[in-house]
Amino acid sequence: MSTRRDFITLLGGAAAWPLAARAQQRDQPRRIGLLLPAAADDQEFQVWVAALHQGLGQAGWIIGRNLRIDTHWAGPNGADISRHAAELAALAPDVIVAHGSSTVGPLLRATRTVPIVFPIAGDPVGAGLVESLARPGGNATGFMTFEYSMSGKWLELLKQIAPGTTRAAVLRDPTQGAGTGLFAAIQAVAPSLHVEVSPVDMRFADQIERAVASFARSANSGLVVTAGASSVIHRDLILELATRHKLPAVYYERFFAVAGGLMSYGPDRIDQYRRAAGYVDRILKGEKPGELPVQAPTKYELVINLKAAKALGLDVPATLLARTDEVIE
Repeated sequence: MSTRRDFITLLGGAAAWPLAARAQQRDQPRRIGLLLPAAADDQEFQVWVAALHQGLGQAGWIIGRNLRIDTHWAGPNGADISRHAAELAALAPDVIVAHGSSTVGPLLRATRTVPIVFPIAGDPVGAGLVESLARPGGNATGFMTFEYSMSGKWLELLKQIAPGTTRAAVLRDPTQGAGTGLFAAIQAVAPSLHVEVSPVDMRFADQIERAVASFARSANSGLVVTAGASSVIHRDLILELATRHKLPAVYYERFFAVAGGLMSYGPDRIDQYRRAAGYVDRILKGEKPGELPVQAPTKYELVINLKAAKALGLDVPATLLARTDEVIE
């Protein structure tokens, strides 16, 4: 629970990083582009970007001295992301850092020469971002959001916090291959947990609302919300529907639990962005993205919102609380 607080405290001392950069000094600063599918006031993204800056600083890259960063807050709209991707590619920076398949895809359509590092991407091979995980082969590499097998953990956690659950709607993004892969892994563990699972496409708001309302009519129902661009676009609606229909829900990302959702379990994105800084450093020093393997997450975080649990009449087991990384009172 203290890891995130310690990190944010550390950011306050960022100005004290030593100015003696370990990277090679150049007459002109190196340039990094940053493409984000969020608004500039998104607090979660601000923390992740700060982790990227911290990682770069620790590698000797000092903004304003030997490094310049052009940040594009594109928002979640696909057309806006494509426009920003084209603008950023035209600037031809030394490296572009891009969050998720929804940004990397448009960038790859805009450039096949500028190196791209993604801190987070679901199914990079299936999405066509890289040729293989071991040897990406092109101009993009980075870090996976999930290994499909871990998605079964979401259903296990739902059953632990709401033992009476016998049916679960799995909200997935049909526009990404990861949506199918994640559901398949959840479906594989469902029989052992005595839970019937049903996929729900979360492409359009009215589609999500109708599906969740219909599903909630049956007793002992719950939700599993998987990763994807659609879950970002519709995240406020998904949270509102879970609250309105009193459905216990497990989400893939901390934001949902902080915003009132019951529980989240997923990669530590601060760590993902910090590791991405390491890849940026290696590329700036001459390595090729196509030769840097795509890596899986190494740290996961479990967050539980006790206020949401109380509203649902759930008693969180002590054994589950003991494993929790962050508890929201």
